[in-house]
Amino acid sequence: PVAARSEEAPPQAPAAAPATAPDPVQALQRMGAYMGTLEAFEVTSESSLDLVMADDQRIDLDGVTTYKVRRPDAFVIDSRTDRRQRRFYYDGRRFTVYAPSRGFYASAEAPGTIHQILDTAYEEYGIALPLEDLFHWGDPARLPKDFQSAEYIGPATVGGVQADQFAFRQDDIDWQIWIQQGDRPLPLKVVIIDKTDPTRPEFSAKLTWNTSPRFDAGTFAFSPASADTSIAFQKSAGASQ
Repeated sequence: PVAARSEEAPPQAPAAAPATAPDPVQALQRMGAYMGTLEAFEVTSESSLDLVMADDQRIDLDGVTTYKVRRPDAFVIDSRTDRRQRRFYYDGRRFTVYAPSRGFYASAEAPGTIHQILDTAYEEYGIALPLEDLFHWGDPARLPKDFQSAEYIGPATVGGVQADQFAFRQDDIDWQIWIQQGDRPLPLKVVIIDKTDPTRPEFSAKLTWNTSPRFDAGTFAFSPASADTSIAFQKSAGASQ
């Protein structure tokens, strides 16, 4: 039989450059203001982490993380890579970290808002949630600042969506962000380079948004399986006793 001939799709026209280049800091503030209006959202992050081995060989670790968030007091985060899976639950009363493949979980009483539990998780247990900036960007007081440089790179397309690309430089990191054009200025992609490590590892993530999700009453509640084992959180070295 004759093999079917595939027709190549015509290339998409590049995004048009704006008449006036957007100011990078104002673009961040506009993005944050819009994100602050979202009472609930669901995000899928397709990420790649650049790991540097002892012999300086670079290895990519890919992963997918889903975020279901209801402000101000609930989220569930499911983070999966080829190496491990973790779920983080917060319902306004308790914070739980669950390792489904191993059957272990740790749970503790939690303060009453998302921002408070993010601080508590890090300060008390040394836990930083995946792409935690998604929670901070909606708060003007927590937006990045003190830039060494901030540049508008130009228009771009991320997953078929028109965006503007910006590059920022700070003391410890260089990072880029792609912000959706129009009246829904959502972050669509981020790239972060860690300058504190001489190997300069890179993290990148593409973000797909649902700003009108429907969550049922049990979305944010953790219910262990009968075979799961409860363990205690380990206090971080700097945590108060």
